[in-house]
Formats: sequence, C-alpha cells, structure tokens
Amino acid sequence: MSKRGPRNPVISNSGYVTSIPRCAIALGLVILGIAWIVVYYAVERHAALGILDSHGKKASDPIPFMADLKRWNYLIGFLLIFAGMIFAADKKTPLGRGQGVVVGMLFSFLFGLARVVVYYFLGDNLYKVWVMNDLNQLNLLVGVGFMAVGFSYATKWE
Repeated sequence: MSKRGPRNPVISNSGYVTSIPRCAIALGLVILGIAWIVVYYAVERHAALGILDSHGKKASDPIPFMADLKRWNYLIGFLLIFAGMIFAADKKTPLGRGQGVVVGMLFSFLFGLARVVVYYFLGDNLYKVWVMNDLNQLNLLVGVGFMAVGFSYATKWE
C-alpha cells in the first residue's frame, strides 16, 4: 500500500497558505446574508407587515417563518454579512493579508459612512431607498456595524 503524498497547499505571493474552505465560507455567509434580506424584502415583507396588494387582498405568505420574524430578518441578514466579512479578515484569505486588508477596511469604513450620510441626507425621503425605508433609525446601527467590521480589518494591517 502506498503512502499518500503531501497535499499541495495554495501559497500566495506573501507566503501564506490560502484556505479555500475559509474563503468559501466567508463568501457563502455574505451571499446568504444578502439573499436573506432580498428574499424578505421582495417576497415576504408585504405579508409580514400586513400590506394589501393592488387588488385590496392580503399579500400571499410563501415563507411563513420569515413573515413571523418581521424586521428581525434584517438583523439576521446583516449579521450574516458582518460574520462573513469578519471571517474573511484572516491571514488565510486574500482579504486578510497585504493589500486585501486595506481593501476590506476601506470598503467597510466607507460603506458604513455612506450609509449614515445617505440616511441623514435623505431624512424624510427614505421611502425611495430600498431596505433603508424599513429600517429608519436602525440605518445608523447598520452603518456603525460596517465601520466595526472595518476595525476587524484594521487590526490585521501590517
């Protein structure tokens, strides 16, 4: 019986081993968080909030458990996104080392700042912006959450 040969790890230019499973989990968490928010907003929001459709009938409820969670769906979605981004801030992923840290940190900081600025800039006209219209004051927490994720990247910067 022959021995298995050593696995050939994927080594980047920086000398670190890239963990494909870690990258896949991080990407999967971010995509799952975005999908969770999109499905709730596009499919379940009307049933959860009791909004009538254009014919004056109660909206259909294809995913009842999501309708029961109401606005907690946003918390679940954004926490999945934050968890995926924090999970990617590791030296075993491209975003966790070298220039990837700067990219992740700047994106997080600037996206969080933009979310807060847009919230204040629009004021009473939030009904025009998708997802922000449901969150109202909680938009500030989402913006600060993205900035907090930026700090997880800032601690990895060398």
